Amino acid sequence: MKFVDEAFIDIAAGDGGNGCVSFRHEKYKEFGGPNGGDGGRGGHVFAVADPNLNTLVDYRYSRRHEAKRGEHGMGSDMFGAAGADITLKMPVGTIISDAETGEVLYELLTPGEMITIAKGGDGGFGNLRFKSAINRAPRQKTPGWPGEKKNLKLELKVLADVGLLGMPNAGKSTFITAVSNARPKIADYPFTTLHPNLGVVRVGPEQSFVVADIPGLIEGASEGAGLGHQFLRHLQRTRLLLHIVDLAPFDDSIDPVAQAKAIVNELKKYDQELYNKPRWLVLNKLDMIPADEREARSKDFVKRFKWKGPVFEISALTREGCEPLIHAIFRHVQAEQRVENQPVEVDPRFAGDTPA
Repeated sequence: MKFVDEAFIDIAAGDGGNGCVSFRHEKYKEFGGPNGGDGGRGGHVFAVADPNLNTLVDYRYSRRHEAKRGEHGMGSDMFGAAGADITLKMPVGTIISDAETGEVLYELLTPGEMITIAKGGDGGFGNLRFKSAINRAPRQKTPGWPGEKKNLKLELKVLADVGLLGMPNAGKSTFITAVSNARPKIADYPFTTLHPNLGVVRVGPEQSFVVADIPGLIEGASEGAGLGHQFLRHLQRTRLLLHIVDLAPFDDSIDPVAQAKAIVNELKKYDQELYNKPRWLVLNKLDMIPADEREARSKDFVKRFKWKGPVFEISALTREGCEPLIHAIFRHVQAEQRVENQPVEVDPRFAGDTPA
């Protein structure tokens, strides 16, 4: 499922330094002449496509980005230094448009691509530039040119990295609320979630991933029962599935193992490739179980479910166990991204046949 992440930023390239009016004043140099240098160029603002990023969440907290201005020219033929450039790292696929007109200015489509989104102003001329045979003592100079200033809108259409699976009221919406900025509807009746919700989970600076919460699945979803069948396709391009299980259902007659097996069967019926995706088991609602019974209840579930993959025990309501889970998810997503971004090795014997 595509998720449009937006951010608005103000950027300003550096102004150019002013030129200098100066003359040589040295002993025994009667006609020294002009020696005022030019001002330095203002710093540029670059944008680079970073394959390690997948959201624009960092730009919601830092909107203003300014490059340094160039230094002014000085006497003794000294030109001003250029202002320092700044580089903004953005996810691959970012669309940069003018915030006022909506015109699309740039698109970052390939990893490592770098573009100039604001040019620094040129430095002004010192009086050394105006020296001529008929004007041997010029007193003209020019100020530096201003750098470009823009109000930009950043848009990113990304795919969810993690998908949440589970029966209605398993705690998926509570989990995505606890770990991200998403605020889906939460209530104590089935099918509270009527459409997919996406949340950006911020692990650290420039470290985040996207979670998709789809409506709960019930037995027969692949044939059209309930709501989940029409949203299963949104999980086909995720990197990881979290199977969230309600370990403490209100109705004692409900068997969590039978419900978990039913969902796994629905995945297998719907799409074998979706069934083969990496899937982790998340046992939720530990806060509803006495502390001395939690370990035994979890071991019993894993044994009856015959599960051999990763298992995490959490309480989405109290956030117990959520931090280790989201850090493990981020490491998994990061590893998957590295594999996807690895260059394809070409046999040197056939390198000449590879199209450019």
